[in-house]
Amino acid sequence: MHQYHSTQEFTLESGNVLHELNISYHTYGQLNSDRSNVIWICHALTANADVADWWAGMVGPGKFIDPAEYYIVCANIIGSCYGSSGPLSKVPEMEGHGRKVPAHYFHSFPQVTIRDMVKAHVLLRRHLGIEQIHLLIGGSMGGYQALEWALLEPALIERLCLLSTGAAESAWGIAVHTAQRLAIEADPTWKDDHYAAGATGLKAARAIGMLTYRNYQTFVRTQSDPDKEKTDNFRASSYINYQGDKLVKRFNAQCYWLLTKAMDSHNISRGRTTDLADTLALLKQPSLIIGITSDLLCPPEEQLFLSQHLPHATYHEIDSSYGHDGFLIEFEKIGKILCDWLK
Repeated sequence: MHQYHSTQEFTLESGNVLHELNISYHTYGQLNSDRSNVIWICHALTANADVADWWAGMVGPGKFIDPAEYYIVCANIIGSCYGSSGPLSKVPEMEGHGRKVPAHYFHSFPQVTIRDMVKAHVLLRRHLGIEQIHLLIGGSMGGYQALEWALLEPALIERLCLLSTGAAESAWGIAVHTAQRLAIEADPTWKDDHYAAGATGLKAARAIGMLTYRNYQTFVRTQSDPDKEKTDNFRASSYINYQGDKLVKRFNAQCYWLLTKAMDSHNISRGRTTDLADTLALLKQPSLIIGITSDLLCPPEEQLFLSQHLPHATYHEIDSSYGHDGFLIEFEKIGKILCDWLK
């Protein structure tokens, strides 16, 4: 993992200022002689910069996105807890004042938006000397970033691949995120100044999320109990508890709360004189749009809207029972579609 550090003030869309900026990122492969082989992958809510780990079926030697052919970049979004500036970062003004432990932002970290995340990654792009992105890929929240980036630097982004995503956060998505934040806020520790603050609330928020990442058919197929006499300790309950505990071990409640707020802010027409359809029409790149039939969180109708209003869009819908998580799991189908489209 690499770290980009900037001491220049970074102004957020809210007007708040970060007095320094850190971005954790991974690169794979090498730039070719004319620097034309860059694939930049934008990650979703709780992922990190190590895309070869969380999308191992797609990225890696001999895989669909191969570092032998491409220079692959994935950077951790600001507001997260994997090394980029966020609630767990040190507060620069507090350092060197005789404190044994430097103060951290924790709950006081300012609100961020998708556009703030993209602006931060543009600084990293410049730092890496990248002047052309052959393919910009994003799924779910990563797709939000890809759309904003393509609007911010249209001449630099050659192609887009958007999976299980939309042009604006839906009322359904905002409602889901609000329920998750209510779960975190119900934990009386969630504003405390330590890493484990709000852990119980985060577990409950993850439980709510799991119901939207998968669906009825998936749970019935994989978590039904064969014992008809059982009255407690059901497999589905154990699975939800397991997933909650798993996230608590690797993520932070204050980051989760902040990032769901950022997702709610997503609307590519905000602050522009156009509506969603006309804003999409500004994007002239060839765009591959992929939807998952069983996606409850960001259903295919949102990807169909993208494909109808992006001028050079190709739409594919994958028949999968994995719901929203299908964009992470169905890598064989996605990889074949992507490679055929690139050719």
